[in-house]
Amino acid sequence: MKATLIILLLFVANLSVAQKKKDVKLELTNAIIIGQMDNSADRYSVEINMTDLFTQNGVKSKASLNMMKLGSDSQQLASDSVAAQTKAKGFDTFVLISVRGYDKRFKSNTSNEDFLTALGRANLFQLHQPDIVSVTFEFKFYRAGKLVHNETIKCGNAGTRDKVLKKLRKKVGKKFEKSWT
Repeated sequence: MKATLIILLLFVANLSVAQKKKDVKLELTNAIIIGQMDNSADRYSVEINMTDLFTQNGVKSKASLNMMKLGSDSQQLASDSVAAQTKAKGFDTFVLISVRGYDKRFKSNTSNEDFLTALGRANLFQLHQPDIVSVTFEFKFYRAGKLVHNETIKCGNAGTRDKVLKKLRKKVGKKFEKSWT
């Protein structure tokens, strides 16, 4: 009886330690922000807002629009030459931000796709749609071409494009406090 109880206690302790390992902080110190939106105005707005927010939270950041020529393919960010340039400038983390959808509860994508594949993925959604109340964003963090963290952020009660951006800034600001830095 005592042996069974001891084994059960060890099993429960092991589970709690395993759960704590999942909540490891991202330790974000630098980031290149990539907005995956087809609309250039939405992409610009998201990248500039997030770059500003990351900088305010002590994370060295840069918008991908500052690294590419207008209209160029974002997949060039996964090339070896760009990786060498970004590393020389002190950047090792890429953050892909995309709109996942509207008015539903989306879960983080659990597929472990590489950076090049993620850059090639199309985005069908705009930052804001008329008559849509909530927008779900997906943040994917890549280091050395591998996915290190993936998270969805839902912005509810957002009736206008400006409200979506304001709510996104507020929610992402809270993520810095909890788990990103």
